[in-house]
Amino acid sequence: MTPALPTILLVEDNDDDVFAMQRALRKAQVTHPLQVVTDGQKAIDYLSGTGAYLDRAIYPLPILIFMDLKLPYYGGFEILEWMRGRAELRETRVIILTSSAEQSDHDRAARFGVETYLVKPPGPDDLSRIIASIR
Repeated sequence: MTPALPTILLVEDNDDDVFAMQRALRKAQVTHPLQVVTDGQKAIDYLSGTGAYLDRAIYPLPILIFMDLKLPYYGGFEILEWMRGRAELRETRVIILTSSAEQSDHDRAARFGVETYLVKPPGPDDLSRIIASIR
């Protein structure tokens, strides 16, 4: 039996952006399972395996997270700070996916160890390159 591909988590509150990301992943021929959460609290719940996300067979820890910065309840930087304080999530790769092209946001993300900062919408070539690096 072939092992399942690792999961990708998309943290995005805009339905149009979720649809665009799903479409871009399909165009990039990404076959990894995609889980979507729509706010910062759900992201923390998913990553901590609590509440509705208790079952790790259904909601496994992701190998990669695409995360918007501006989210309800907790913003992307608050989630990053929370993640980096947990050993099991400290090394999880996060790609910032946002409409903000502000250099200060880019610099702040880099301080949290974020290597890739994409301004929405990402192109299939960007996604293919990112996914190829985790396979």
